[in-house]
Amino acid sequence: MNFLKKLFGSSSAKELKAIYPIVDKIEALDAEYSKLTDEQLKAKTPEFKERLRNGETLDDILPEAFATCREAAWRVLGMKPYRVQLVGGIILHQGRIAEMRTGEGKTLVATLPAYLNALTGEGVHVITVNDYLAKRDSEWMGKVYRFLGLTVGLVIHDILPQMRKLSYQADITYGTNNEFGFDYLRDNMAIYAAEMVQRGHAFAIVDEVDSILIDEARTPLIISGQGDQSTQLYTIVDNFVAKLKGKRVAKVDTKEEEDPDEDADYIVDEKARTVTLTARGIKKAEEAFNLENLADVENTTLSHHINQAIRARGLMQRDIDYVVKDGEVIIVDEFTGRLMYGRRYSEGLHQAIEAKEKVEVARESKTLATITFQNYFRLYNKLSGMTGTAMTEEEEFGTIYSLDIVEIPTNKPVQRVDHPDVVYKNEAGKFRAIVQQIEECHKKGQPVLVGTISIEKSEELSGMLKRKGIPHKVLNAKFHEKEAEIVAQAGKLGAVTVATNMAGRGTDIMLGGNAEYLAMADLRKAGLSDELMAEATGYAETDNEDILNARKMFADAEAKYKETIKVEAEKVRAVGGLFILGTERHESRRIDNQLRGRAGRQGDPGETRFYLSLEDDIMRLFGSERVMGMMERLGVDEDTPIDAKMLSGAIENAQKQVESRNFQTRKTVLEYDDVMNTQRKVIYEERRKVLDGENLKDAIQKMLSTVINRAVMGQMGEQKHLDAETWREVCAPFRGLFLRPDELKYTDGELQQYSGEQLVEQLMERATEIYTRKEQELGEPLMRELERVMMLRVVDEYWMDNIDAMQELRQGIGLRAYGQNDPVVEYKREGYEMFENMIAAIQEETIRRIYLARVQVGGAVKRERVARVTGESGGSDETVKKQPVKKGVQIGRNDPCPCGSGKKWKKCDCAEYHGPEYQ
Repeated sequence: MNFLKKLFGSSSAKELKAIYPIVDKIEALDAEYSKLTDEQLKAKTPEFKERLRNGETLDDILPEAFATCREAAWRVLGMKPYRVQLVGGIILHQGRIAEMRTGEGKTLVATLPAYLNALTGEGVHVITVNDYLAKRDSEWMGKVYRFLGLTVGLVIHDILPQMRKLSYQADITYGTNNEFGFDYLRDNMAIYAAEMVQRGHAFAIVDEVDSILIDEARTPLIISGQGDQSTQLYTIVDNFVAKLKGKRVAKVDTKEEEDPDEDADYIVDEKARTVTLTARGIKKAEEAFNLENLADVENTTLSHHINQAIRARGLMQRDIDYVVKDGEVIIVDEFTGRLMYGRRYSEGLHQAIEAKEKVEVARESKTLATITFQNYFRLYNKLSGMTGTAMTEEEEFGTIYSLDIVEIPTNKPVQRVDHPDVVYKNEAGKFRAIVQQIEECHKKGQPVLVGTISIEKSEELSGMLKRKGIPHKVLNAKFHEKEAEIVAQAGKLGAVTVATNMAGRGTDIMLGGNAEYLAMADLRKAGLSDELMAEATGYAETDNEDILNARKMFADAEAKYKETIKVEAEKVRAVGGLFILGTERHESRRIDNQLRGRAGRQGDPGETRFYLSLEDDIMRLFGSERVMGMMERLGVDEDTPIDAKMLSGAIENAQKQVESRNFQTRKTVLEYDDVMNTQRKVIYEERRKVLDGENLKDAIQKMLSTVINRAVMGQMGEQKHLDAETWREVCAPFRGLFLRPDELKYTDGELQQYSGEQLVEQLMERATEIYTRKEQELGEPLMRELERVMMLRVVDEYWMDNIDAMQELRQGIGLRAYGQNDPVVEYKREGYEMFENMIAAIQEETIRRIYLARVQVGGAVKRERVARVTGESGGSDETVKKQPVKKGVQIGRNDPCPCGSGKKWKKCDCAEYHGPEYQ
């Protein structure tokens, strides 16, 4: 394969050949644009917008727009994008992934396509992995955009809804993937168009695109409400499971018959990450819960709880998959090692872990809205991204997102040396060798960054280093508040930093140390508050004296440290630069590459090496038996490493296996979510029409016609005429809505003269007559508002129930494979039927509620103020939330009191709503 690449050149090299002429045009404009005054440079923005309105395309103005943005960055930030950064910007504009090494200045690259695409006025979203980076980049790079007359918005966790809307209205909006996704879901739960914050999905630039579109995409975004199911069962089931005996199995490659004498109640398959009850375990469960057969349909809930409890005890490990902090179970991201506050495992697994850890078990939640990251990001008309490592996931980016990847050469040649892996017989031998290597580096002053794959391993290694007396810093999910600070100083002379593989991503490790963080430490010693510290390194415009003084203090301190660091950096370069030491191969080659990429930025020297053992998970679960056998035959002792090409190949094959399996898992999740996505689009589009103020009268009339047609024709079947009893059944749901008890009562004989179409026509006449009368009584504005609110309420209620029903269907559908049926095909078929039934139910319920509703108002009702709506003759109560009760509005004695006490009005003792005007 490498031979063919050398012969024909890589696909990236061919793409770059086509891009270099555009880069030449941009660079050729440099001399001309550097002579422009600030005002002339700023005038380019309205000029470009005018040219786009007159028919030119973004590609036509690209060289000039990039040259403008480049010159503005130089004047405002003192940074001028160099050639490879211009290449990156063009690739992003083309809707592709730019693979750029660590330290190549991706933050600045994004300004070029963001500026160009913002000229259309449709908005550009720049998406990062955390709030800190989003805020920093929006202020820092925002200076360039504001200089050129564009507006910049920021969407992070604690931004208020009204500010969010303004942020999305901006030309360029920075934010995190979670916030963009949740805002989309919240917009599609809004009752008024004014509550919506987003304005479309034109173009997105995703920073650390592999982390967001692949690693984060394993779990969907879910907005939940409080469920009504008890949590007591989790504790009861956990107490039962705690007494069971589990057995761990590294490999289950053959489908063997279960051993009836198996000395275990459940089997943990570490490779497939599944846990299953044995026959003995099932028998114990049936005895404990007094059941005849655990597999019976009525025992599904208990069976599900037991399965989650054995998963919690068999697979989920404390300080690896999650930590317990302040009485709360918090998930640890397996890729970044960060704590994922606010995220919970779904389907009751989180509650099962809470029961296992004896912390308070949270109530089960009800899903109100959900979407996968894959389907959210596929909403964008144009999507692009940048990262240091994407090539290993080329197939997934292409298949799921239709994104291709272009590898961009580094600005300076790479000086880093990647040593071959060394493999030890067992973990004890490997760790002794790791400590020895750290000791050697530390003696000569070479900084070492040690990458571990779990909190447990980082703490074990830390203990060994302490015993050796080697000073070091540990960074894992338990200390992630200081993440950037610790990682930034990993390049200091003699520094030893032990971190989870992905910790501090997005933070540059500079040889000799990072002046910014040293300056911050000075400010902290000077007693500056946290708020002032944050502002000292900020870029937001201000005239606050305290902030300006803090910024001056910071700038002085940073300048002082930069001089000191220059000397130290040279010493670090002399001893070989940063040494990256991997203690284990990750399941994904991409994560290993990211760890390697922490060294050798911008032409710096550096070294990397991975230390492995045959007891590592990747080798134990996926390694070849041949390798294990070879070590035994050679009689290798535990302190002798094997440094062999064959082993490297075996390890890479194992990683490819896992990557392929994980990709298939994500692909399957997406195949199922695509069914939901089709339904979601239909529901959200209909909601949007209602929110945008579309007149629903025709839609309601059409709905009414469909409901009546379905009721009559559904009973007709092949018959020409209905009999009296069937006709009574047809009319029963409509009596009390638009039919009086004595209306349209026909005998068998009378029905012989009416066809189905004529009966439909008669019912439609009555229905339309009552509807028109209701509209005259209420007035057209209020009738339209009633239709709108009822439609949204019913759609939301039934859609939430449909989400639950689809989740239940998804849980059991895999069993269809045993009947030689494709589960995905079956899910699509049954999902379609359920959706059709839901649409029919929505139509019937909307019609029913509109006819039953009586609206009691005092004075004119404005569109923004929805009147109180109560049901009649068994109709369900509908109260439009967040709307104040106006004076003159009547409240029924048995209605809930608007004061929010939860009591009926007649029994409530509040004074606020008990004056004569509310009687």
